[in-house]
Amino acid sequence: MRNVSDIIEQYLKSMLLESPQGLVEIQRNDLADRFSCVPSQINYVISTRFTLEKGYVVESKRGGGGYIRIQRIQLPAQHAIHTHLHQSIGEEISQSAAEGLIYQLEEAHFLSKREAGLIKAALSRDTLLLKLPYRDQLRARLLKAMLISLLAVK
Repeated sequence: MRNVSDIIEQYLKSMLLESPQGLVEIQRNDLADRFSCVPSQINYVISTRFTLEKGYVVESKRGGGGYIRIQRIQLPAQHAIHTHLHQSIGEEISQSAAEGLIYQLEEAHFLSKREAGLIKAALSRDTLLLKLPYRDQLRARLLKAMLISLLAVK
């Protein structure tokens, strides 16, 4: 059984898919009422599941007419993916940033769930038993190599 955070996330993602502009504006209290939860639950979902690393821009305005605006960032066309990867990854990348990029590629259907899982396992700090900054540098080189190889085939 899914928890309320998963349900809220799926609801917001479906709203984003239906939106012609690729963005959604919500009011925290209205959403909390809809799912019978506290507004802080909405904050938690948005702050953990709709991050820039996962391909979303979130704008929040507090107050009486306050809102939360969530917009999906579109990945570049496949012919520009190599440039995007080199710019996004750079010379080193943290595990959380790498996982965010992998999540974004999986959500955009550039990677399968299985491919994403394999890459995450290979890039984990538990696998790359090196001290920083060497671990982040190796992770960046491995991630670029794997993604370029996988995305060239698709």
